[in-house]
Amino acid sequence: MNLPIVAIVGRPNVGKSTLFNRLAGERLAIVDDTPGTTRDRLFAESEWNGRRFHIVDTGGIDPTSSSSKTPLSVSSKEYIDQIRDQALAAIQEADAILFLVDAISGITPADEEITTLLRSQQKKQDGKAHPPILLVVNKADNQKFRDDAVEFYNLGLGEPFPISAFHGTGTGDLLDALVAVFPPSPETEEDDSVKIAIVGIPNAGKSSLLNQLVGAERAIVSPIAGTTRDAVDTPIIFNDVPITLIDTAGIRRRGKIDRGVEQFSVLRSMRAIERCDVALLMIDATREISAQDAHIAGFIQEAGKSAVILVNKWDAVEKDTFTIEEYKTRIRAALNFMDYVPIQFISAKTGQRVDKVLPLALQVQEERLVKLGTGVFNRILMRAQDEHAPTSRTGRILRIYYGTQVRSDPPTFILYVNEPKLAHFSYLRYLENRIRQEYPFSGTPIRLVLKGRE
Repeated sequence: MNLPIVAIVGRPNVGKSTLFNRLAGERLAIVDDTPGTTRDRLFAESEWNGRRFHIVDTGGIDPTSSSSKTPLSVSSKEYIDQIRDQALAAIQEADAILFLVDAISGITPADEEITTLLRSQQKKQDGKAHPPILLVVNKADNQKFRDDAVEFYNLGLGEPFPISAFHGTGTGDLLDALVAVFPPSPETEEDDSVKIAIVGIPNAGKSSLLNQLVGAERAIVSPIAGTTRDAVDTPIIFNDVPITLIDTAGIRRRGKIDRGVEQFSVLRSMRAIERCDVALLMIDATREISAQDAHIAGFIQEAGKSAVILVNKWDAVEKDTFTIEEYKTRIRAALNFMDYVPIQFISAKTGQRVDKVLPLALQVQEERLVKLGTGVFNRILMRAQDEHAPTSRTGRILRIYYGTQVRSDPPTFILYVNEPKLAHFSYLRYLENRIRQEYPFSGTPIRLVLKGRE
């Protein structure tokens, strides 16, 4: 299910990152008194009154500040254009906007300019402005500032919500108002298709692969990184199996994300991973495996999704008898936390081995749905402990009484033990490997949950 997106916007140094951290429940954004500290967007998931939603922290917007960090070579018009692009992207992607202003500074020309930009991009849906804009007056740390917040009615955005993001004062009332403006949770239509997302860094060949799989020029193919802005769903039938292919915008490494449309396209790519069954992680064979490749792989694993690694542009690599094995070794070393994921070498440009992609993805999906019987699973556990018993920690030894698989999609096992904190991660990794020796669960993460005996 796609969660509502809430964008936090405002001029620099009004406390956007502090509010973001408050809503996320952890310090995910850097907080600093220097304007412009947040240079690229961050996002996280939050929840209030049973409604989950994404929050997006953006860089400060200030078209009038003489202290702007914009290089002098950038003209005022170009700067205004960048601001407009970011406001437009927020309007297009967000289901609600939190517009932060500063109770101490009062209304500034920058606040008025941002108000104009945001309101000019709102669209009418069902007689209402969309997305709704909630005016948040931050740094209202005492009663005087909370009383003075009525000044912000002059911006014409309705009721101001005085809060202190640092102390948390007033955030409950703000969140009540926020979830009230969310669109109602859609009644999802029954869709039994296998969702396959094509993900990777920009220019890895994702759209070329989509076109090969579909057999038509459905996506724009260009050597310019970042051509695909949206997550594009394409339904197909393969061997009588309904499949939804999701082509996504390329995910660049942090610090390389442009303001405006591209920064929000990254969020779309992450959302595509969240709603897929199998992710096709495309790696460019002509480049070294990057930290960003590992970052995307990590996100796939954290989301509990199955995966296939596709090494694309294999036609452009000079090779001999040992090239494939050498490259596999490099991939396994760089992505050592995903050693269970199959690797396929392809060329989306020429079509080399593209015919093997969907059968492999469907095989991985089948493995994802396998459920081991309790008897079978406990025999695996017993043999594993007989061959390698848990080591002692602080004089006490982990004891595993029995286990059972409580769900598939992804495979999740509960182990009933004497004390969960006695389990070292290396021993859990050993147990996972022993499970895979009996049944590989190819391409699919395994979750082991420890529960202490009452």
